[in-house]
Amino acid sequence: MKSRKENPYKEVLTQLIVDIFEKSGNTPLNYKQVAAKLNVVDSDAKVAISDILSEGTRTGFFNQPERGKFQLKQLHVYVTGKVDMTADGSAYIVPEDENETDIYVAPRKLRQALHNDIVKVHIYERKKGRKREGEVVEILQRAKTDFTGTIDISQSYAFFQPDDRKMLHDIFIPLDNLNGAKNGEKVVVSILEWPKNAKNPIGKVKNILGKKGENNTEMNAILADFGFPLEFPKSVEDAANSISENIPAEEISKRKDFRNTTTFTIDPADAKDFDDAISFKKLENGNFEIGVHIADVSHYVTPDSILDKEAFERGTSVYLVDRVIPMLPERLSNNLCSLRPNEDKLCFSAVFELDEKANIIEQWFGRTVIHSDRRFSYEEAQEIIEGKEDELSEPILKLNELAFILRDRKFKNGAISFESDEVKFHLDENGKPLGVYTKVRKEAHKLIEDFMLLANRKVAEYIGKQGKGKNKLPFVYRFHDVPNPETLSSFSLFASRFGHRLSIKTDKETAKSLNALMTKIEGSKEQNLLTSLAIRSMAKAIYTTKKTSHYGLAFDYYTHFTSPIRRYPDVMVHRLLQYYLDGGGKNINAEHYEKMAEHSSQMEKKAAEAERASVKYKQAEFLQDQIGVEYKGIVSGVTEWGMYVEIEENKCEGMVRLRDITDDFYTLDEKNFAIIGQRKKKSYRLGDEVQIKVKKVDLEKRQIDFTLMS
Repeated sequence: MKSRKENPYKEVLTQLIVDIFEKSGNTPLNYKQVAAKLNVVDSDAKVAISDILSEGTRTGFFNQPERGKFQLKQLHVYVTGKVDMTADGSAYIVPEDENETDIYVAPRKLRQALHNDIVKVHIYERKKGRKREGEVVEILQRAKTDFTGTIDISQSYAFFQPDDRKMLHDIFIPLDNLNGAKNGEKVVVSILEWPKNAKNPIGKVKNILGKKGENNTEMNAILADFGFPLEFPKSVEDAANSISENIPAEEISKRKDFRNTTTFTIDPADAKDFDDAISFKKLENGNFEIGVHIADVSHYVTPDSILDKEAFERGTSVYLVDRVIPMLPERLSNNLCSLRPNEDKLCFSAVFELDEKANIIEQWFGRTVIHSDRRFSYEEAQEIIEGKEDELSEPILKLNELAFILRDRKFKNGAISFESDEVKFHLDENGKPLGVYTKVRKEAHKLIEDFMLLANRKVAEYIGKQGKGKNKLPFVYRFHDVPNPETLSSFSLFASRFGHRLSIKTDKETAKSLNALMTKIEGSKEQNLLTSLAIRSMAKAIYTTKKTSHYGLAFDYYTHFTSPIRRYPDVMVHRLLQYYLDGGGKNINAEHYEKMAEHSSQMEKKAAEAERASVKYKQAEFLQDQIGVEYKGIVSGVTEWGMYVEIEENKCEGMVRLRDITDDFYTLDEKNFAIIGQRKKKSYRLGDEVQIKVKKVDLEKRQIDFTLMS
């Protein structure tokens, strides 16, 4: 028989006992009353309850207000939160309740919890002036069980070393779980189990990614690391391939026909999926009919179908440096739904009658059929805007004129214009970066953007203004909150170091003065730094059914309607809009849509992180051949262990470590965004120009180290 000390159910039983006291309002109870409330009749279990109560009293967990009766020393000693691992193996638990402070958990008290897991924590009684401490009692939800990294095989077993710096445990792999992986290969491993007293989890190889350092291997590793599947299941591909290309006459008869109206697409030169097209017609009254036609994905992807479930799980297409991982199989994304020229296509459209001053006279939303006359790249459309003659010059020039008025009006209403350099790479056929350049946004890009914004805003407004209070129609909005005042004032202080004054008394003044700043710094060395810091001081936009406005665009109502090939929320918006246009108004479960919107926001965040990781990898790969080369850079970040420097010429960012600056002992001055030498008081501040040399590149960690040239 096991001794009581080794009782494996002790933790579970303790939790059940705590629940009893919390539910009874912490009324003092003896062990028999606790047993009765737990429906426990077994005498061994009763003894275990008695032991837990006695031991808990000795450790200060329970009180004994009268002999034989117990109660919790403090209520709400359990908190649910997310694990944020630190480099030394300890963690902070970030509580779900935003008003609660973080809880420190020592490494041995983490109980196999990993970074970003949702856990239940028991909080100790706080000693005066000490931070809150606790221990994990239950892992409620694993953030992930799949990891990418390198396999190390010995004679009788293998170990897997994860790439993820926040995953501090190697994973033990029995030899029969290798799935064909060879020593030193990069693989994806799934954790199968983690025995209670084992130091390492046990796992098995799920996918072999290939040889370390090869482009394909590393790009797939980034995708797998962020939880994106590397391919579509065969059943999903089969479902897509079984859809007919023919559009039945009966389907066309249900739709507004735009096939005889001048229609075209404007997209990047290398695009394969065309989500949106624009139609243009001059009306007899002198006004213009502008149609924003969006691929009708919801016609092909029906609720709860295998295609729908896969698209929802993915949430979004992912754009890495050298490839697109589409949300929908190629048959849909590049063929059936893509608005290719000279083909009839099914669309969901927002059609506006605009006068010469871009005022909306009429608007219409509904399903259509179109026939695109032409496929422009941004460069081709830009040439026409800049004066090149073309048979479609008139519509493009007029659309550009109207877009300019819409844009101007948007900024006058308080929208904020963030123009930062987008880093792009010239790659060879193996994906190796030969050069870095920055993408310039011209009028052709802005023209398309402004008409997409118009459609998104007007669709959201059309639904959002219907019904009041409880009768409001559930809908998925793209919500962007006002900035946090503290973050904003810290950004304002930083901008002042460059001689820029910001007025942040009201939201309107903030927007106006941020726009003035963005215009003023265009083309300057600090543009990228100030723009990215300004964006960081803004709230993040999310999908939600609960709030409708977008601070950054200064719209009271805003949604995403225009990219259903690559964003799942747009598919939800199309479905709901059609449902309401058909006269539906009840039986929509808002909570269900809110959960779907939350998932979409999470997947969008992961996709952005994966995209950034792929850029970091390519920057490191590009600088790998530049060891010893000197560059001019700008200090883009300061931390207690070093300062980040962004090379002006190619926007690659690396770190100068404090231990490598030898002319003094430098420490971080957080308040002044600087590192300061303790003896000579020389300082390096955010935004300072410095001369650096490329010292070392670690491709696996996507890290670049610089040496500071004095």
